[in-house]
Amino acid sequence: MAKSALERIRRAAGKAIGDFNLIEAGDRIAVGVSGGKDSLALMLVLEELRKRAPIRYELIGVTIDPAFPGFPAAAIGAFLALRGLAFYIEKTDIAAVLEAKLRPGSSPCSFCARLRRGILYTTAERLGCNKVALGHHLDDFIETLLLNQFFSGTLAAMSPRMLADNGRQTVIRPFFTVEEQEVSRLVQEEGVPVFENPCPARVEDQKRLRIKKLIEELRAEIPYLKESLLHALQNVQPRHLADGRLWRNEP
Repeated sequence: MAKSALERIRRAAGKAIGDFNLIEAGDRIAVGVSGGKDSLALMLVLEELRKRAPIRYELIGVTIDPAFPGFPAAAIGAFLALRGLAFYIEKTDIAAVLEAKLRPGSSPCSFCARLRRGILYTTAERLGCNKVALGHHLDDFIETLLLNQFFSGTLAAMSPRMLADNGRQTVIRPFFTVEEQEVSRLVQEEGVPVFENPCPARVEDQKRLRIKKLIEELRAEIPYLKESLLHALQNVQPRHLADGRLWRNEP
C-alpha cells in the first residue's frame, strides 16, 4: 500500500531532524504559522513526530497578525485548536508601520517579511521558546541558492539550523529535503484549509517566479536537477572557490 504524503514527509523531516540535530530533549519550539500550506503542514508533521519521539519537547504555533483587513487569525487559531494544537496569536500594527515607514519604490513584501520575522523571534522569546521552526521546503532552498547567485552575487541559500538574527533562538527548517509538491499533496490529502494572505499591497516576486520556471525547464533535460542542487548545498568545496577570506591567512 502506498504511503501517504504525511507519512513520507514525516519520514523526511525526521531524517533531517536527526541529521542536523534540529530538535533536542526539553526544547520548546515556536512554529511560525502564517496560514499558508507550508507552515500548516509543518505544524501537523512536527506534532506527528512529537507523539512518536523518544524525547520530550513542546510545540506552540505562533501566528503574527499584521492587522491587514481580513487577516484570518481567528480561522487559523480555530483550525489549530480543532487539531488539539497549542497556538498563540500575536497582534501587531505592521499594516500601520508599512504605511508610515515604507520608502517610495521599496518592496512592501521584503519590509513586511523583516518586520514579521523580528516580531516572531521576540514573541518566541517571550513565550519561553528556545527554537523557531519555519516551513521552508526544498524548493525554497534551491531557489534561494540560485536567486542569490544570479541577482545578489553571493553563494548562499538557507541553513536547516542556524542562530536567529537576535542571537537568542535557533531557527530550524525540518522540511529541508521535502519538495513543495509533496507539501501540496499533504494539504490535499489531510483536508487542511489554506488561508490566503489578504495584504492589499502584496506583489508576486517576479525573480523567484522566473527561477521556478527555469528550474522546471531544466528538469525536462535533467530530471535529477533538484536532487543534485540539494547535494550541492551539502557538498561545499571552499578550496575551489575564490573568496579571499578562505585562504588569505594560509601560510
